[in-house]
Amino acid sequence: MTTIVLADDHTVVRDGLRILLESESDFSVVGEASNGLEALDKVESLQPDIVLLDIRMPELDGIETARRLPEYSSHTRSLIISMHAHDEYVLRSARSGASGYVLKDATKDELMRAIRTVKQGNKYFSGSISHVLVDSFLEKTTTNDAYHLTKREREILKMVAEGQSNEEIAQQLNNSIRTIETHRFRIMKKLGVNNRQGMLKVARQEGLI
Repeated sequence: MTTIVLADDHTVVRDGLRILLESESDFSVVGEASNGLEALDKVESLQPDIVLLDIRMPELDGIETARRLPEYSSHTRSLIISMHAHDEYVLRSARSGASGYVLKDATKDELMRAIRTVKQGNKYFSGSISHVLVDSFLEKTTTNDAYHLTKREREILKMVAEGQSNEEIAQQLNNSIRTIETHRFRIMKKLGVNNRQGMLKVARQEGLI
């Protein structure tokens, strides 16, 4: 039996999902929540196999709930179920540790398949949005690797893009200002530019930040 907690701030949606899920003999909805914080409480007390999370919920959204989930259960897996197919939501969900992402206009068969796939410890992303993950992976492997930026150089590049000064970056990274200046010089050399403006322009064009 696969035990499930439903988290959605719309009662009618939860009611519909419960009816749909419990039409399957191997699914049991053991709890419901109307926001992310309540969902985590339910997970902690009920220890379900799966928690279905809507993205937009009060108190705590579905993506942040998925990120915090391991603090409340070591085995519960999260599956985002949302009406939003935006690239940003899909990527943020994947990075949060969610095991899958299914659109609310999916068929019953797809939803059941997604839950069973996630229960087995695998990932499931609806076919219509799975290209987002592939594109993101390809973009990273063809940009970051091409310029051979180190992890620290990418970190500093991001902080520069956020408008932080060398002094601020040095303080956060516990480095000397001279070390940060050296890193910035190396980044510009790798990107083929000679100033901050050019560095950020290339970084944005190539998807480095």
